[in-house]
Amino acid sequence: MSDMFEDSPAIPGNSPEFTVSELSGAVKRVIEGEFGLVRVRGEVGRVSKPASGHMYFDLKDDRSVIAAISWKGQVAKMQVRPEEGMEVIATGRMTTFPGQSKYQLIVEDVSPAGAGALMAMLEARRKALAAEGLFDVDRKRALPYLPKVIGVVTSPSGAVIRDILHRLRDRFPRHVLIWPVAVQGQACAAEVAAAIRGFNAIAPGGAVPRPDLLIVARGGGSLEDLWGFNEEIVVRAAAESDIPLISAVGHETDTTLIDYASDKRAPTPTAAAEMAVPVRMELIAGLDSQGARLSRAIVQGVTSRGQRLRDLGRALPRLDTLTQAGAQRFDLWSGRLGGALSLATSAKRSALDRVAAPMRPRLLLDLVARRRDRLEERARALSLAQGRKLERLGERLAVLSSRLTPALGRAFADAGREIARSYDRLFALDARLQAAPGLRLTDLSKRLEALDRTRQTLGYHETLLRGYAVVRGEGGVVTSRAAAEAANALEIEFHDGRLPLAPRAARPAKATPPKPGDSQGSLF
Repeated sequence: MSDMFEDSPAIPGNSPEFTVSELSGAVKRVIEGEFGLVRVRGEVGRVSKPASGHMYFDLKDDRSVIAAISWKGQVAKMQVRPEEGMEVIATGRMTTFPGQSKYQLIVEDVSPAGAGALMAMLEARRKALAAEGLFDVDRKRALPYLPKVIGVVTSPSGAVIRDILHRLRDRFPRHVLIWPVAVQGQACAAEVAAAIRGFNAIAPGGAVPRPDLLIVARGGGSLEDLWGFNEEIVVRAAAESDIPLISAVGHETDTTLIDYASDKRAPTPTAAAEMAVPVRMELIAGLDSQGARLSRAIVQGVTSRGQRLRDLGRALPRLDTLTQAGAQRFDLWSGRLGGALSLATSAKRSALDRVAAPMRPRLLLDLVARRRDRLEERARALSLAQGRKLERLGERLAVLSSRLTPALGRAFADAGREIARSYDRLFALDARLQAAPGLRLTDLSKRLEALDRTRQTLGYHETLLRGYAVVRGEGGVVTSRAAAEAANALEIEFHDGRLPLAPRAARPAKATPPKPGDSQGSLF
């Protein structure tokens, strides 16, 4: 009985049969029709940013998760980009991705779920950067008293730059360099950070003067408008700046993270200009006052010292009273000098007579004779000793001469053998030297042939030999269909030459009909 049922064919039902693509397309149409444009509130989960520029992330609550995607063009227009852990309100449309059998939200715009979420994220970022020491007071530098060049990072078309220039002109005109940036929107953070690093990269003494002080300025606005100055890239650029920096972002009640990293915070851009330079007229007045005080001090000093000198001069004795006693003593001793010299001469003569009395000429002759005899004896002894020494030296010279001849012979023989060996080495080195250029030339020829083969392999002419072609237009190589349709004339290069195509009138591109069930679109 069971065998009979197993062998019987399956009975078809009344339900219609769908292909996989038809069923996926039907589900896609239902979801897109029911949820054309929705706003979803949730917490941002995993965020992925591949090299294509698209953004993939999750929206979740305590029970469910929805996959979300923003295309490259939508990401560029976002005022606030989603970050993991951030609570947002995402605006977009629901669709499906048949390739993975899942539904997803195509997000066109993202906004924080109230100011509280932005403030919480701002506070978390502030604490993280403060933990790295970027806001420490000991790393802040003092502002120069009178900078020669001031760099201003702001929008060139707003009222901020006019207020700064007007204030500088009123107080103390200085050379100002303006780096134009976007002060709001997606490009704000990157351009401000690049401007700060660009000013720091200017070399001193170059064609463009290096600023002594930087001012980053922007007018007031909402928290979202000022958000670019809370980005981490801007804070790090301000903390790494070697040039002292004043932040003047928003009004007095506005606070951004760049205020913590800068060396000085100004409540307004006008106040930043006042911090940058002193008042010129006040300096001139102060200088005049100090000059007058200096002149009065010099006059008073000279006058008081002259009076003191005159007072001390009156206490000194007269010059003639100082020399009278000395002149009198000089006259007294000069009168006694003649008699003293006569007495001294008489005393010296008497002493000489007492010493010369015992001396007789005979005694001197006997002393000279005894000294001559002793000198002759020593001369004879010296002659005998010199002769004996010459004999010993002659004998020693004869012995050394007899030993020198064999030593010279051995030295000449050794020198001959060394010269012969040197000649052999010289001939061997000469042979190697003669052969070296040929071997080197052979080696370089082989390397040149290998490099030429590599060049031919990597060149695009070898690619043309394999059946490819290069399409060129008026502006160079054409790499897309749109560029080819827009070109007035084309030229195709094959491996054996180039083929020009006649100019043709531009015509609108035909739209490619979508494939069934392919309304998802392409990520690329």
